[in-house]
Amino acid sequence: MNITPQLKRQKLRQLIAGDAAVIAPGIYDAYGARMVENAGFQAVYMTGNGVSASLLGTPDIGQVDLTLISDHARRIAACIEIPLICDADTGYGGVLNIKRTVAEFEAAGVAAIHIEDQTFPKQCAQFEGARTVLPFDTAVAHIRAAVAAKSDADFIIIARTDSVAAFGLDEGIRRAKAFIDAGADAVFVELKPHPDAVKMIQRIKQELGAPCLYNVDVGGPVSALKAPELKSLGIDIAIHPSLARGVFGFAMQAALAHLHDRQFLGSYTDHMFTSGQYNQALGLDDIQKWEEQILTARG
Repeated sequence: MNITPQLKRQKLRQLIAGDAAVIAPGIYDAYGARMVENAGFQAVYMTGNGVSASLLGTPDIGQVDLTLISDHARRIAACIEIPLICDADTGYGGVLNIKRTVAEFEAAGVAAIHIEDQTFPKQCAQFEGARTVLPFDTAVAHIRAAVAAKSDADFIIIARTDSVAAFGLDEGIRRAKAFIDAGADAVFVELKPHPDAVKMIQRIKQELGAPCLYNVDVGGPVSALKAPELKSLGIDIAIHPSLARGVFGFAMQAALAHLHDRQFLGSYTDHMFTSGQYNQALGLDDIQKWEEQILTARG
């Protein structure tokens, strides 16, 4: 790869400032990241929920630690030339832990992380019920620590709050404003499905005036909007965390049921990559060409 982590971070900043929302499909491994890049997307999102499922076989209940996820992110970032945005959960502890979290993700070549204000152990925001969040001052201190820990000014800190479900939108906006004042580059106000979601998103953008990330998987009318429409609504980064894990789960379950019932795949191979398609997705031709150039070079 010829694109340095710093260039990827600068590219993501340029995309965020553009006329359309950055669409970042969700993945949980390097194979998925390659697929996203091959499809022409300009950024990709690594979901902690998906990483928990793929590496541990558990739901998003706070079992993934810093070493596990940052090592995983390093391998993913290394195989693509587009910016990687990562879920960094709560930052994995207090302010000193968050300092190390930022250092590890920076070293991994990640372009951006989001850190949330949930208490530990965190849980997926889309589970039933409200999440428990840190006291206001502690939450702000965590973001202040993340910003202070950056060694690359282009590394993007996205401050996330999960306070809306328990305390309402006013508290979410209050926290988001404080996060921006603490130096966060963007904010992520986590919202559950709501009939007034569009108005809520517009209000968040109007009151903050800062780059905003939104989880499109929440559904509702927002999920049907295209990138320019999302941008006009106030969404600068639109993540789709469930894309890879949802598609893989559905397709794998269907293929396994077919094999279990019939004891052979038969015509089901029409719904699978051929060996050639698989290797093409992984860039085998380019790898072999590079190897040939090295082996046949003279002088």
